[in-house]
Amino acid sequence: MTDPRLMISVSGIRGRVGFGLSPEVVARYAAAFGAWALQQGHGTSVVLGRDSRVSGPMFHVVARAALESVGASVIDLGITTTPTLQMAVEHHHAAGGLNITASHNPIEWNALKFVGHDGLFLNAADNAAMRALIDAIPYATYDRLGATRFDGEAVARHIDAVLALPMIDVAAIRARKFRVAYDACRGAGGNVIPHLLDLLGCDIEAIELEADGRFPRPPEPVAENLGPLADLVKKTGADIGFATDPDVDRLSLVDETGSAIGEDYTLALASRVVLAHRPGVVVTNLSTSQVVDDQAAEYGSTVQRAPVGEVNVALAMRAAGAVVGGEGNGGVILPELHLGRDAPLGVALILQMLVNAQMPLSAVVAKYPRYAIIKDKLDRPAAPLDAVYAALREAFPDAAADTQDGLRLGWPGRWVHIRPSGTEPIVRVIAEAATAAEARALIDRSRALLAKLAP
Repeated sequence: MTDPRLMISVSGIRGRVGFGLSPEVVARYAAAFGAWALQQGHGTSVVLGRDSRVSGPMFHVVARAALESVGASVIDLGITTTPTLQMAVEHHHAAGGLNITASHNPIEWNALKFVGHDGLFLNAADNAAMRALIDAIPYATYDRLGATRFDGEAVARHIDAVLALPMIDVAAIRARKFRVAYDACRGAGGNVIPHLLDLLGCDIEAIELEADGRFPRPPEPVAENLGPLADLVKKTGADIGFATDPDVDRLSLVDETGSAIGEDYTLALASRVVLAHRPGVVVTNLSTSQVVDDQAAEYGSTVQRAPVGEVNVALAMRAAGAVVGGEGNGGVILPELHLGRDAPLGVALILQMLVNAQMPLSAVVAKYPRYAIIKDKLDRPAAPLDAVYAALREAFPDAAADTQDGLRLGWPGRWVHIRPSGTEPIVRVIAEAATAAEARALIDRSRALLAKLAP
């Protein structure tokens, strides 16, 4: 029986270290994933990596042994970013990839992220098929055990691929000599982002580069956690500030005045560069700000919405032939690079956007409508969420309802999205409107209905 303390979703297997997530759990899931990947007929190699978390070295050793125990040939990247690992799976034509990272979760958490042979996270069906092997893992005999080799070039290949993108004018960015402030939050980004910025000719002011996983602040790169970066921008006179999460698939921005502009703007502003180069469909999730729609409309492009979760957005992008996409949490996806959220890509696109705009970041943001987006959360009620959704639809009969992922109710210029989290035992309630008061009213009404059904 699955431990209820584990969070199991399309985002992988997550838990608090010592409270649900143990070496035994990691060994079983890593072995099951390795066996599943080998059964798919795409070779015997599995790429392995981890972020900088304190529990990472322990789980890394366990996962490597577990993969070898089912006959997988392990390609070990060591401390790396999630997008780097995804690209390495494609580069090596591997059967799959496993990254040990809890992304934005607090320090006491860790997780396993499972990647298929195509570089995408496993979808719901593949996740279920992999988990079905947990209780009957086909371990290899002594003469069929796997072995490990190390790949120390994955980060360099990743950066080179970003710099080779046709919409990135490296010479023009270098000519601007941007002064950039960066907060790695002691995650894996300290090994990647400064090198990229250096190749782009930037003067770098960085904090918390030590990749030891001892996060000095909550690691999610949302505006309220970026005070140290804002102070660094103001102190150094930087043109822009960047912050990444521990596994470097999310990017947040601070403008030259020291104002954190919100992680929703990362995709919106990055998409401007892509759409100027090649107009087309933009795909994002149901919880992403309307600011993405505003940017797309300027280039005559449309936005399609998908359920929350990187793999859901990636699959929707593939189906729609989208030119760019991502999520409002700071994740940018460019199919020309790979179908995964990628903070190094975001860095290059944002700097290119500033080159193209020929104005400071604050001035670019000021040109467009501003929305108030409020992201709230509460404990998941004991009652089925379907009852909550029904009550909300009855309370807001004039709203357009989208039930792809929980319930999203929309009106012109405002919306509210209620859904169970895939990474924490909570319900997320996100609302956006022209003013904070309007957004808060949507949140409060939704919370009141949820509270009635709470235990």
